[in-house]
Amino acid sequence: MTTTAALERARASFARRSWGSAFEGFATADASTPLDLDDLERLALAAYLCGRDDESAHAWTRAHHEAIRRDDPQRAARNAVMIGSGLMFRGEAAPALGWFARAGRVLDDCGDCPERAWLLIWKAFAQMWGGDPETAQLAFVEGTVAGERIQDADLLTMARLGDGMCFILRGEGSAGIALLDEVMVGVTSGEVSPMYAGIAYCTVIAGCSELFDVRRAREWTAALERWCEAQPDLVPFRGNCMVHRCELKQLEGAWTDAMAAARQACDYLAGPVTWDTLGSAYYQLGELQRLRGELAEAEESYRRASESGRRPEPGLALLRLAQGRHDAAAGILRRALDETREPPARFRLLAAYVETMIALGDVASARAGADELNEIAVALDAPYLHATAASAAGAVLLAEGDAVPALRTLRSAGSAWRELDAPYETARVQVLIGLACQALGDAETSALELDGARRVFQQLQAEPDIERLNVLARRPRGPASGGLTPRELEVLRLVASGMTNRAIARELGLSEKTVARHVSNTLVKIGAPSRAGATAYAYENRLIQP
Repeated sequence: MTTTAALERARASFARRSWGSAFEGFATADASTPLDLDDLERLALAAYLCGRDDESAHAWTRAHHEAIRRDDPQRAARNAVMIGSGLMFRGEAAPALGWFARAGRVLDDCGDCPERAWLLIWKAFAQMWGGDPETAQLAFVEGTVAGERIQDADLLTMARLGDGMCFILRGEGSAGIALLDEVMVGVTSGEVSPMYAGIAYCTVIAGCSELFDVRRAREWTAALERWCEAQPDLVPFRGNCMVHRCELKQLEGAWTDAMAAARQACDYLAGPVTWDTLGSAYYQLGELQRLRGELAEAEESYRRASESGRRPEPGLALLRLAQGRHDAAAGILRRALDETREPPARFRLLAAYVETMIALGDVASARAGADELNEIAVALDAPYLHATAASAAGAVLLAEGDAVPALRTLRSAGSAWRELDAPYETARVQVLIGLACQALGDAETSALELDGARRVFQQLQAEPDIERLNVLARRPRGPASGGLTPRELEVLRLVASGMTNRAIARELGLSEKTVARHVSNTLVKIGAPSRAGATAYAYENRLIQP
């Protein structure tokens, strides 16, 4: 094939967005005869979009120098911006800012031009991601004006995208989401070039996640998936797409699909260039492994998430809880909450904190966590938040021995999770409803709720939850538990069997201090003056068999 024919085929592949074929064609032609500037820029973009980052940076660098040689500073700056924007999206801010600085120096004598607006926008993204959305937003507004003036759809998209994210980060979610919806109109209608369309998809979905807007996240993730499927060779955004898909498939109960998406995301994001979202992919994989009882595998995934820059909480704490290491779980969550200030980030920790404190028998701390969850849910006002807060509140009421208000709250939580099409969360609430009905003496309804939850857990292969139901089924049923938590009931049975605190600690994998606290709480709740009195109470109320 002649060089001319190879170039024609490469350009045709580029036009139909077959990025891998375009890259191979341009690279083959370039090896024979150096490409001109237009084709060199096409080679750089095709290489970037099919995941050949080193070749992409090399081609754009050549294009940058060729434009300087031609005395075309604006085109040289545009190529420098392209290199910097790719690095910035990948999370490599320092080298990105270096390329932006070079672009600015090249433009010293150019006066006002579109490339200056692009530099303004990308520096604003660095400010926004660096924790200063207020300053960044001023630049994004200025960039929007420039984009409208010069009719640059890509520039306008990125400026509005940043403006909307700044609103969200400043706590003005409604204003932010309105701007992001407007951005996506242009993206989905094909007005935006592929590189910036991909950045917009990923950023908008991240914004939905920040607001816990599950409905929008589902819609835009589905759109991103379709967009990626139309470009089979596309790499940079496909891994991010799979991470979001994994999160949503997990919520929807499609755990097999979610597991496959998580593994694919890890493969895509791990190389040859490591993306900053790799940690999120490993974290999601760990979450699914934990929920299915693959605890050793989950441990490894959380470790890899941490090594890749994603904090492993609350998943790691819930893993420790599943391993019976309750004090370790509590320590992780207390430390994480102490260093976390932003309400959305605290919310992601608090549900696990409430569950852990109930398991420890520290109902007062669980109550404080549930109250804060509710405050955040009211402030941010998203259905997912309200469902989570109601689940936690119901669990705490049940732990406090208030079965009637617990049942009302848990019924509300169950309805909220059903509206969100979240079968696992719904089943978890069903278990609590079953326990509340049991405490109220309604054994038939309790059995119905627990059986319903079991069917869902079996479909999902949620082995830890199935085992917890098996433990509940083996427990003798008594008419009264004195408002004791499941952990306190467990400790009471062991006290009644004559075990010392040290022996109980070994049996349950707890510290002696924790066991002593459980024993003390139990004696207070049942009004027993001593361990002998607690033993008598347990037999009288049929909490253990003679």
